[in-house]
Amino acid sequence: MGQSPPSSGYGNSPSDGLPFLQGTADFGAQTPEPRVFCSTPAKVATAGLILFSVRAPVGELNIADQDYGIGRGLCSVQGGRSLNNRFAWWGLHEAKNQLAWVATGSTYEAVSAEEVSNIGICHPSNQEQRTIADYLDRETARLDALVAAKERLLELLAEKRRALITRAVTRGLNPDAPLRSSGIPWLGEIPAHWEVKQLKWAITFQRGHDLPADDREEGSVPIVTSCGVSGTHARAMARGPGIVTGRYGTIGQFYLVAEDYWPLNTTLYSINLRANDPRFLQYMLIHLSPLFLLNAVKSAVPGVDRNDIHSIATAVPPLPEQHGIVAHVASETAKLDALRSAAEPTIGLLKERRAALIAAAVTGQLDSLALVS
Repeated sequence: MGQSPPSSGYGNSPSDGLPFLQGTADFGAQTPEPRVFCSTPAKVATAGLILFSVRAPVGELNIADQDYGIGRGLCSVQGGRSLNNRFAWWGLHEAKNQLAWVATGSTYEAVSAEEVSNIGICHPSNQEQRTIADYLDRETARLDALVAAKERLLELLAEKRRALITRAVTRGLNPDAPLRSSGIPWLGEIPAHWEVKQLKWAITFQRGHDLPADDREEGSVPIVTSCGVSGTHARAMARGPGIVTGRYGTIGQFYLVAEDYWPLNTTLYSINLRANDPRFLQYMLIHLSPLFLLNAVKSAVPGVDRNDIHSIATAVPPLPEQHGIVAHVASETAKLDALRSAAEPTIGLLKERRAALIAAAVTGQLDSLALVS
């Protein structure tokens, strides 16, 4: 089991001592990525040992690629003469599930070193252990590469979606339209017939209003908070369609509400559309979201003050052009979203296949021919 040294022994530079792991915060895909160092580690896991999390999340695993000081959230595991460390690594991926029944703690789950040492694990011959470990090294690397490729695809689709929206709300759809300088360095050139306005002249942000539970009347009007719809009411305070965004927490996220609604509390902004196309404004605000995030970090408690964001300048096309941009962006993002929807389940299936493969290999459910093929 790990043990935490005095706080005076910690530092942020390799010159401050041995890399130190308190728990899983610095765990990587297989080996840690340490950020803290310790001059007086009480317990050390030497290179090659398995690092096992004994506090929530119980059972997370990494391999020590060098010597590490370890804190109370971890224990180190070393195979004996009859248990290959590489096989133990894979065996623990399956066997750790036994700890779900014994993890205890009123505040968070935790297990003891004794409970970890009592995990039951299949124990084939040394040669079989090496064969199984070689097989799992090879097959999980192949599956991990497929997962990484799928995740990269999702990243590229998200980037393409952002670029599509940015292009549409700053340049429009006509590539031959005459351009002029917007006078805004980060915005650059815009179509010559578009207006540059402060945000407050395109939309306005209004704080949500509390509606105590005792004052609610049964009805069909959604009550919207920064966390979503929390109930219904008999009457609306804001006419739909509308856009809402969080003042705190969900900063930079903008949700379109198609019907009349009640923007519930003071952590929410209800956005007055000023006769613009609501979906165009949603796309425009998505494009501007980095500026919201920048404004949010100015205060001790991150939040968006409408007096700061109302002065942001943006480009606004005529209303008929807004409608055309909305139709184009909706069509193109639907195609990207369909590709995302097709790719996301395959990542889950690949991860399930990986877990099932490990379980079958370390519990003797694969024959020897499968392991060497």
